[in-house]
Amino acid sequence: MVRHLRAEANAGRMLPFVIDYRGRLVGQLTVAGITWGSMCSGHVGYWVDESVAGRGVMPTAVALVVDHCFRTVGLHRIEVCIRPENAPSRRVVEKLGFREEGLRPRYLHIDGAWRDHLVFALTAEEVPEGLLHRWHQARPHHTA
Repeated sequence: MVRHLRAEANAGRMLPFVIDYRGRLVGQLTVAGITWGSMCSGHVGYWVDESVAGRGVMPTAVALVVDHCFRTVGLHRIEVCIRPENAPSRRVVEKLGFREEGLRPRYLHIDGAWRDHLVFALTAEEVPEGLLHRWHQARPHHTA
């Protein structure tokens, strides 16, 4: 898997990231399917350890990566495709303000069957302030 991720990254088609939380590997996030030319887009996939779920780790990681893709890499559009029954992953994109665009029937082959996925997307124009900034503004601030 690491060889594949490295080869795709070297070819400019993928950006793989690991998520470290307090010195511990707790997840992974990949921007894949990077397409240039008139499209300039990619799609994000992610997972996070359930021990840190609900702490804002994944929305923060997604926001950081989207900002990197828009501001540094030069992509215009980011998609996230999520199985309809995956409520925690759907909550991540909802918290960040991704726009739901519809259903892709039988989109990916997972667990032995073709699975439907909902498509969520953002374009660079939708977050001129940056997605991390938007996410921080939307979160309730806690004082220590």
